[in-house]
Amino acid sequence: MFLSVFDMFKVGVGPSSSHTMGPMVAGARFLETLRASPFHPAGLRASLHGSLAFTGKGHATDRATILGLAGFLPDSYDHEKAEAAMAAIAESGTVTPPGLPTLAFRPDTDLVFDYRERLPGHSNGMILMATDAEGDVILQETYYSIGGGFVVTAAELAAADKTAAAPSGVPYPFETAAEMLSMAAASGKSIAEMKRANERHFRSVGEIDAGIARLWQVMDGCIERGLKGEGILPGGLKVRRRAKAIHEALLAERGLNLVPPHTINDWISLYALAVNEENAVGGQVVTAPTNGAAGVLPAVLRYWLDHVPGASPTRIGEFLLTASAIGGLCKHNASISGAEGGCQAEMGSAAAMAAAGLCAVLGGTPEQVENAAEIALEHHLGMTCDPVKGLVQVPCIERNALGAIKAVSAASLALRGDGQHFVPLDAAIETMRQTGHDMHEKYKETSLGGLAVNVPNC
Repeated sequence: MFLSVFDMFKVGVGPSSSHTMGPMVAGARFLETLRASPFHPAGLRASLHGSLAFTGKGHATDRATILGLAGFLPDSYDHEKAEAAMAAIAESGTVTPPGLPTLAFRPDTDLVFDYRERLPGHSNGMILMATDAEGDVILQETYYSIGGGFVVTAAELAAADKTAAAPSGVPYPFETAAEMLSMAAASGKSIAEMKRANERHFRSVGEIDAGIARLWQVMDGCIERGLKGEGILPGGLKVRRRAKAIHEALLAERGLNLVPPHTINDWISLYALAVNEENAVGGQVVTAPTNGAAGVLPAVLRYWLDHVPGASPTRIGEFLLTASAIGGLCKHNASISGAEGGCQAEMGSAAAMAAAGLCAVLGGTPEQVENAAEIALEHHLGMTCDPVKGLVQVPCIERNALGAIKAVSAASLALRGDGQHFVPLDAAIETMRQTGHDMHEKYKETSLGGLAVNVPNC
C-alpha cells in the first residue's frame, strides 16, 4: 500500500471532496473514456445515487457534475470561468468538452437525483452516460466517489476488493501502524523521513518540496481569505461567517494582562473556522484528508507556526509528511469517507493526522506520534455525519474547530508520556471501520438523522 502525501492532500474546490471534487473528477474521467471510444456521441446524461442524491444539492454535487462534464478539474478550477460556463450551459442546453463535439445536456432533465437506488459499491455512487442522436445510451460507466477526492469505477472497486494491493516498490511499505513503528525502530528514521524516502521512489526532491510548498500556500491562503470574509453563507441556513469578527476581537485583546490562558483555543478554532467558511462558499481548499474536515490540520499547523516558540516554516514538510502517513493508514484500513463511515471517518482521521504532525515537529518519537494519532482518533469514534440541509456548515464548521483543539491536546498528552499506551492506533482504526460498518445509514451523510432532523433547517 502506498498513498502519497499528494493523495492525502489535494488542492480542490469546496464544499465537499466526495460530493464536489469526486463528481468533477468522475466527469473528467468519463470524457477521457468517451474520447477514446469508437462512438459518435450526441448527448450526455447523469444520475446520482445514495448520499450524492440525498445531500447532493446542499453539497453542490449537481454543479460539480455539470462542470466535470464540461471539462473542469478541481486542481485548476477557476470560479469566474465556471460561472460563465454554468450560465452558458443553462441557456444552450449543451456542453462542449475539449476534444469532443458539442453535446446535448440539459441539467434539469439530464441530471437525475435518484433517491430510490443506492448503488452496491459505495454510498457515493453516480452513473454517467453518453447517448447517440436518437437518445439511446452508447456508453455508460459507474463511478464511486470514495472520499478525499478519490474516484474509482465499479470495475476498479471490485478488483480492489478481490486482490491485494500490488507491491509499490517503496523502501518502507508499512500498511499498519505496528509495521510503521517496527520499520522506524529498525531504520532509526522518523515517520516523516520514511515517508519522504517512499515519495522519492516516484518524485525528485525538488518535486516533493515544491508540491509540499504549494499545499501549504493554498492552505494558508485559505485561512487568510477566511479571516477577511464577511456575510451570510449560501444555502438557506443563514449561517453568518464569524472568523473575521473573532479575529478582530482576538487582535484587540493581545497585550492585555487579564486574557485567560484558554484563549489560545480561540486562536486554534479561528483558523479552522476560517478554512471551513471558505469551503462552505465553494472556495479553494486542500483535502486534509477531505473537504469537510479541511480546517483541522491547517489550523493546527498555523497554530504551531504562529504561537509555538521555535516553530519554523522549514519543518512544514515534516508536519505534512507525518500527517499523510497517518491519513494513509486510516484510509487503507478503514475509511475517510463520511458517507461510508460517518463523521468519525473524516473528523477523526483529520484530527489524528494533525495530532501526529504536531507531535512530530514538537520533537516526538515515532511511538509518541503514533500515540498522539490514537488519542485524537479514539475520541472521535462513533461521531455521526448529520449535515443540516445537506450543507457543509452545521455542525461541520464548528466540528473542525473542536477537532483542531482535540488534535493539539492529543499531541500534548502524548508528549507527556514515553509512547507506551493501552490502545494501539491500529485498534482505533479497526474500531472506526467496524463502527462505520454498523452505523445506521441515516447517520452517514444522508441528512436523514441526527441534527439534520432535529433543528430547523430553513
